[in-house]
Amino acid sequence: MNFFKRVLSTLTGIIVFFILAVIGLVLMAILFGSSSEELVQVRSNSVLELKLDFPINDYAGRTEFKQYSFLNESKKNGLFNIIDAINYASIDDKIKGISIPNNFINSGFAQTKALRDALKTFKTSGKFVVAYADIFTQKDYYLSSIADTIYLNPAGSMEFKGLYTERLYFKDFQEKSGLKMEVVRLGKYKSAVEPFLTNEMSDNNRIQIEAYLTSLWSSIKQDISESRNISVEQLNVIADSLLARKPYLAKNSGLIDKIEYQDEYVNGMKYAIGLKPKDKLNTISIKDYAEYTASKLALNKSKNRIAVIYAQGNIIYGEGDKNNIGQITTNKAIKRAREDKRVKAVVLRVNSPGGSALASELIWREIELTKKVKPVIVSMGDMAASGGYYIACNADKIIAEPTTITGSIGVFGILPNGKELAKNMGINAEQVATNTNAVTYSFFEPLNDIQRSFIQEGILDVYDLFSARVAAGRQLTRVQVEKVAQGRVWTGLDALKNGLVDEIGGLDLALQRAAEAAEIEDYQVKELPIYQKDLDKLLEQFGLATTKESIIKEELGAENYKIYQEIKSMTAIKGVQLLFPFSTEIK
Repeated sequence: MNFFKRVLSTLTGIIVFFILAVIGLVLMAILFGSSSEELVQVRSNSVLELKLDFPINDYAGRTEFKQYSFLNESKKNGLFNIIDAINYASIDDKIKGISIPNNFINSGFAQTKALRDALKTFKTSGKFVVAYADIFTQKDYYLSSIADTIYLNPAGSMEFKGLYTERLYFKDFQEKSGLKMEVVRLGKYKSAVEPFLTNEMSDNNRIQIEAYLTSLWSSIKQDISESRNISVEQLNVIADSLLARKPYLAKNSGLIDKIEYQDEYVNGMKYAIGLKPKDKLNTISIKDYAEYTASKLALNKSKNRIAVIYAQGNIIYGEGDKNNIGQITTNKAIKRAREDKRVKAVVLRVNSPGGSALASELIWREIELTKKVKPVIVSMGDMAASGGYYIACNADKIIAEPTTITGSIGVFGILPNGKELAKNMGINAEQVATNTNAVTYSFFEPLNDIQRSFIQEGILDVYDLFSARVAAGRQLTRVQVEKVAQGRVWTGLDALKNGLVDEIGGLDLALQRAAEAAEIEDYQVKELPIYQKDLDKLLEQFGLATTKESIIKEELGAENYKIYQEIKSMTAIKGVQLLFPFSTEIK
């Protein structure tokens, strides 16, 4: 009897907790919602502070809560919100200049270049751009190298050494653990599954990695060379000999201008504005100013719309979210733009390493339907590879950044095999079937020749379809496609040469081409898709629940958690995949 009383008491407590939680959320919405209409205030003689130490997505996302509409949110801290803010600051009399403070920028190289290009345009207004760091990472310096004056702390350091990437191989791990991966692939450069087949990098994989790293590094050096008036050859000497590792070396090499402390940096900005050292310097964060700018841009009353549909993250079959492209969410957004008469053109912004072949084909189909009604332009971000290229290849025009990683036209299938692992644990699986091929796959058995042949057949079908889509979309012959396929990756600059993209540029150029194709001069940008959130994620967001992932991350640490995620994601993959062939972290 006491047991049932305790159970009833617990259930009552849970119900009361949820009721109070909902009431609390309502009160929070009322309290905070009342001030949501108040715009961010920008004071005269202000400096825009470009601190970018938060994760930067192309699209910050618009979220709707089905049960709690008062919690709907539309963030304005995405890449293009920041770029809009930088552009607006150039004509805002209250903004006197931009400060790039000590950062550890959390963005890709193509995103960083887009920000850098916006700063380059901002400088034509005659306003200053200055940068300071205690520690310059290589990516931080690439962004800051556009500044008029670059400061480094006397006790600081700087990284300028070239690029590298690292790939983990799991063949021995599989042998020792008993958990193996059954792999079928097509494309000699399609090396996403290579770590499960060997203990070292193949020559083909090394060739393509060296090629795209070299192209990326060349683009970075060229930009820095123009800004700092240092030859590309000398930049290589500086990188090879680490001639910027200390402040005095960095200054002697011409990469920075001043070795001073942060207070001296601040005083320098005060002097530029006409203030005295004792005066207060007004600063406004890029996050706040982006909100302010968004409210100003919303005053555009044009009836014309260009829909910018963001496809960012891995491509999965099913629903999507801010970090994953699902064909349900993405196609809903494409269809919405297609059927909206105010939308005159569509720009698909792709930042994806690929994923599900089936989901990629379904998104391709929705784009094909839309092309018949209105222009579709693709803008590529850091990556539009494999499935990411699949969903882009039939657009009317494809525009990539010079540092975009794209291509990877190849296919693989991967299935986990736990027979040896189960055996080591004392587990044996037995199957009973009515027909010869009823057992198409079992986690507890290796693939037999017949099963493998069927999978190979499916891989060939997907590769053939993928190649056909590229040939038709890019108006190439199948022979021409095969020369740039085989799973090989290309930078945007190389993709322009081999016909995989049409132009080099950012989202601004894509919008310009969309407007030209739609024959409109004025327009508003309509950002899609709109994401949904469920109660579990809502509770987690407000700290009322702790996820398993957060516990594991805390226990393992950030670096080890990345390795855990990579192994977990690869073992979770099922079916035919169009996925970027290797780890994308560039250091």
